[in-house]
Amino acid sequence: MPHAVQTHMTDFLKSSALLFVLLNPFLVVLYLVDMLQKLDRRQFAKVMARAGLIASIVFCCFAILGDAIFSGFIQAEFASFQIFGGIVFLLIGLQFVFRGPAAIEILRGDSSQLAGAVAMPVLIGPGTISASVVIGKRLDPLYACAAVLAAVITFVVLIVALKALHDYVRPRSEYLVQKYIEIAGRIMALFVGTISVDMIMQGIQTWSEKF
Repeated sequence: MPHAVQTHMTDFLKSSALLFVLLNPFLVVLYLVDMLQKLDRRQFAKVMARAGLIASIVFCCFAILGDAIFSGFIQAEFASFQIFGGIVFLLIGLQFVFRGPAAIEILRGDSSQLAGAVAMPVLIGPGTISASVVIGKRLDPLYACAAVLAAVITFVVLIVALKALHDYVRPRSEYLVQKYIEIAGRIMALFVGTISVDMIMQGIQTWSEKF
């Protein structure tokens, strides 16, 4: 395989992995615990597929247009978005650390519009939008959109699989499911907090380079 092709493939895989890690189905499944318990597998899969489609369109727009959305339309620096988004992300992480599953309620949105509520703000957030802009800088528009779709499709497939696992385990050991939600929520909060601090520091670094 030529070196240029290998490098391009590596960038593609890294880009998809970056967005997938920030989507984080193991964390999102905690946000959607009420949906896991109330919807059957088919309904849940439909909601997640629609939410994934909405998120993919938004991510592709940011991957293609990138900084132009901020500098042209919003008339603000992307670094400002990174700092603000990092602060929002940090507050979410702190709530999970101190409140556990009780923090989930503020992120569910309107239950009558499940797909939209899942897409925004659960999937479309500061971290994933920032990742989309980074992907657009790494790859050509077509490959950037392909990387976004690969990450979102993998996310949807895995979270539907987690729903199936939940349905299998819960009737047999509901106590274990509740303990997972309690423990994993706080562990994942550490991950969210780490990413948020990194976003803030990247934004500050970008601003400092202007002076």
